[in-house]
Amino acid sequence: MVALTALLLVAIVQLALALHVRNTLIMCASEGARVAARAGGSSADGRARARQLITASLGEALSREIAVGRSTTAGFSTIEVVVTAPLPVVGLFGPAGGLRVTGRAFAEGQP
Repeated sequence: MVALTALLLVAIVQLALALHVRNTLIMCASEGARVAARAGGSSADGRARARQLITASLGEALSREIAVGRSTTAGFSTIEVVVTAPLPVVGLFGPAGGLRVTGRAFAEGQP
């Protein structure tokens, strides 16, 4: 009974960690998109900001794959920052590319 309770507790803690990592990556990707979308901002600025935030909050291992691109949403130009990271299954370790999040922001200077 104690072993089952301990296993359940560990599973709940791991789920909470996975959700924390996901939410943190979404926040970092969104901030990177906002930096890139500013007037005078560039894709490199957005990528650098997202990488800086991810490294500071979760570690360098999760900030390796960051892509920045432009798209159109409802006729408006948007900046997308896509972060691909390992899905944390055991601690922060897990299968590469298992977690993919996107942050978006409207580009400034549109009519």
